Amino acid sequence: MVKKTAFEGSVEYWQVLDESGKADKKLETKLDDAELKRMYGHMVLCRLFDRKAVSLQRQGRMYTYAPLEGQEASQVGAMHALAQEDVVFPTYRDHGSYLVRGAPLENLFEYWMGYEEGLKMPAGVNVFPLSITVGNHLPMAAGMAWSMKLRKRPLMSMVCFGDGATSEGDFHEAFNFSSVHKTPLVLLCQNNHWAISVPLKKQMASETVAQKALSYGAWGVQVDGNDVLAVYSAVKEARRRALAGDGPSLVECLTYRMSMHTTADDPKKYRSDAEVDEWKKRDPLARFEAYLASRKLWTPQYKADVEADATARIEAAVKTAEAFSAQPEAMFDFVFEKRPPSLQAQRDAFVKGE
Repeated sequence: MVKKTAFEGSVEYWQVLDESGKADKKLETKLDDAELKRMYGHMVLCRLFDRKAVSLQRQGRMYTYAPLEGQEASQVGAMHALAQEDVVFPTYRDHGSYLVRGAPLENLFEYWMGYEEGLKMPAGVNVFPLSITVGNHLPMAAGMAWSMKLRKRPLMSMVCFGDGATSEGDFHEAFNFSSVHKTPLVLLCQNNHWAISVPLKKQMASETVAQKALSYGAWGVQVDGNDVLAVYSAVKEARRRALAGDGPSLVECLTYRMSMHTTADDPKKYRSDAEVDEWKKRDPLARFEAYLASRKLWTPQYKADVEADATARIEAAVKTAEAFSAQPEAMFDFVFEKRPPSLQAQRDAFVKGE
């Protein structure tokens, strides 16, 4: 019998900012001050948007909502690493994907108020409607990446998902297809350690999500998902590889949702306050503020100004969203390119109130 090593591989862990906000000078990004401030502004906007949305739901002014608090760095860092023409496929917690890429705030509020029209994005935003079903958008993102390769477009597709989606067949099918065809796809896993109430250790036996990339002959990296600069660097590298023809990459962001799975959930039933408190010490926003302060880019007054601007935008968006007038007959308009007589008859009857 011949014994030899059939495969060798490893996964790196990337971190630029430690939990106190101190940067590793060897890994620090070359982003200029203006871009760092834009990142901070987007992180603040994400958090305040999120808290307002939860408040609206609790007041009965909005339906069930999935909070993102704690995951701002993963979303903002990733989106800043993309070109505006790249296409993003988000999940139901990726509000930051929309906000960073310029989606109107009122659109997002309208969607969570029950109007599907809210996810109709203006030209240039390049973010698909969010996926409520876990994992089913991964094959769609893989298909988009394949089309980019076939059309020789210097762009890439990014799909965002949680750790729970890696237990779905869609994840493996999309990853395998993309690896075989060397498509420009970046898979961004925001590993927040909980698939609703199921902890990571009960979802998989592998030590990391990132190592799953090795089985598909792809590049995988695990990053501190509460470090916006580490996420930015990892996605930037994944994008470089995608455009170079190296195929898909998997970026695993270790992060934590500090709130509930959705506003219909009670996390106290399955996780401890001590666990939450420990993760609060790693708050991505506080960490980035400490870093910006070390570069003389942040002060308490600057924070107050950024928050005031974000709050004004959010309140104006809520006012617009609550004044939105739906057109329910539109549900008949987007099924067929040419409406068949039977559907036209149904639409006419609906409009007449028959």
